[in-house]
Amino acid sequence: MQTNPAHTSLVALGDSFTEGMSDLLPDGSYRGWADLLAARMAAHNPGFRYANLAVRGKLIAQIVAEQVDVAVAMRPDVITLVGGLNDTLRPKCDMGRVRALLEEAVERLAPACEQLVLMRSPGRSGPVLERFRPRMEELFSYVDDLAGRHGSLVVDLYGARSLADPRMWDVDRLHLTGEGHRRVAEAVWQVLGYAPEDAGWHTPMPPTAPPGWTARRIADARFARRHLLPWIGRRLTGRSSGDGLPAKRPELLPYEEPLGQSLPQGNRPGT
Repeated sequence: MQTNPAHTSLVALGDSFTEGMSDLLPDGSYRGWADLLAARMAAHNPGFRYANLAVRGKLIAQIVAEQVDVAVAMRPDVITLVGGLNDTLRPKCDMGRVRALLEEAVERLAPACEQLVLMRSPGRSGPVLERFRPRMEELFSYVDDLAGRHGSLVVDLYGARSLADPRMWDVDRLHLTGEGHRRVAEAVWQVLGYAPEDAGWHTPMPPTAPPGWTARRIADARFARRHLLPWIGRRLTGRSSGDGLPAKRPELLPYEEPLGQSLPQGNRPGT
């Protein structure tokens, strides 16, 4: 693997994970791992260009229909594709169709760039997600298979114990905090062949005393009211949090560092 390769462009495809939720900036926009990765790559390569086509809530069929052709036309050096996880979290999911659409995306994207990057998305424990875990693991196994057949790289976030820590997840328990996104950016950075800036990104944070029973019950009730019930409602009605929203960064343009820094975790609103 080449050290500090001379990549000149990056296009990121996907859903809320790639859009950057819940790494919130003061202006109300989201940063996230893809923006952090682009900033690093731009620092190494003058004139570096970046596009982020991700939109929260997108299913793999929508990613294929709305993002793949756009990315192919851009012909970037690097493409990242993370999709299909939202499908596995739906009450009804045709995994055969998910696999077929993911394969279609990879077959079209791999020839259009120098390096295609796929991911095994990070996972955390919890009663809501446990029922969907077999589907998630089936998806990740297929990601590995596709990567092997198409010469793509795979970033294994699912196997990273550091990202299973509840402290890496926002109050909605579905999206990473700023620190979680930072670690994902580091993981992709290293898989692409750049010299590590944080060799221990996968190392779990030091343990802390867990919250008491009362604090946990209050947090669970707040989570159910603000996040779980609306999420279930969208799943049952076929609606998406991204309906009507445009791509985060639809054009392949020179990268510019956004103003402001991420807010502390306690200041993040529910998403």
